[in-house]
Amino acid sequence: MNAFGGAGRPGPERPDEDELAHLVALHSLPGMGPLRLAALLEGRSARDGWALVAADRVPREVRALGLGARVARDWSVTARQLVPAELLATRAGIEVVVAADERYPARLVGDPEAPVLLFARGDVGAAHVPLVAIVGTRRATPYGVKVARRFGRELSEAGVSVVSGLAAGIDAAAHAGALECRGATPVGVVGSGPDVVYPRRNRWLWDSIAARGVLLGEAPLGAPPERWRFPARNRIVAALASVVVVVESHIAGGSLITAEQAAVRCREVLAVPGSVLSPASTGANALLAAGVGPARDTQDILVALGLGGSSTRLPVVEERPADPDQASVLDALGWEPARLDELAMRTGLALGRLAAAIDGLERSGIVERARGVVLRAR
Repeated sequence: MNAFGGAGRPGPERPDEDELAHLVALHSLPGMGPLRLAALLEGRSARDGWALVAADRVPREVRALGLGARVARDWSVTARQLVPAELLATRAGIEVVVAADERYPARLVGDPEAPVLLFARGDVGAAHVPLVAIVGTRRATPYGVKVARRFGRELSEAGVSVVSGLAAGIDAAAHAGALECRGATPVGVVGSGPDVVYPRRNRWLWDSIAARGVLLGEAPLGAPPERWRFPARNRIVAALASVVVVVESHIAGGSLITAEQAAVRCREVLAVPGSVLSPASTGANALLAAGVGPARDTQDILVALGLGGSSTRLPVVEERPADPDQASVLDALGWEPARLDELAMRTGLALGRLAAAIDGLERSGIVERARGVVLRAR
């Protein structure tokens, strides 16, 4: 046992600034990783671990985790040159939270793969409430983006906080929806350093979540978005969440890793039914075939969270437009996005009549246009 609580186990007390500086310095060594760091700190302080690394005397239990002699020597060179206290001086606006800290997210305490430390931007208390993870593919369809955004908004309106890995596509859409209202506090888990925005176009999302909730991550300051860090991030998302919702996923998508990590931790997993013609839904549909529950709407998620009562629904009766051209367009459109030329071919309508019908449907909020296609809005 050490002052950092090992793999998410509470230690006796929060470390002092010097000990914390040595922990952050160890954590920043290239190739250290959470398992090697936990092994190095087992039964010793970060100061002692740093001294061993500097002397090129990395313990056997750390070397047993696939550590090569060259990496150990590189660590030694770095440790002899680096001043740990300088790392803490460069973390303006970013807190370091260790397992011994009462602010450390309760859902991570006792987790076998809990991070030894977390970097945080914002209010760490936002991660202490029940969370719903909304995850999915970066290559989302308009349907997936719409569903994720709606779930994020409606959950936030219901007072339920949303967590995701802040990737492009489904993750970003879910949090964009959650930020549309002044509801629950959002939580983002990042795979790069807390000061390295990825993808760059999500900077506004990072800043908004940090201002209203919290951004968490275990990657050290300045860490680039390396491929191996994303599955590691996904396990934190799964551990923090009470319910994980897969909106869209390709059959080998990273969100299936999150679902698997959630199942291992006995978290509820739901999946959004998708078109059998859409590659973006193959993973989610496979989860449904394997027996996970469907997320047909926000009510299903609230029920899984224990907040929504019964999931029994009355049959939905679709209201058809009175205008025959609009009805024809809806029949031709179905629930898959379609281009104007495709709709013209399916309906047989002249382009002028087709455009007028689509305009009418759009004004009624039944369809919308996005990226050159028409799709159902409801």
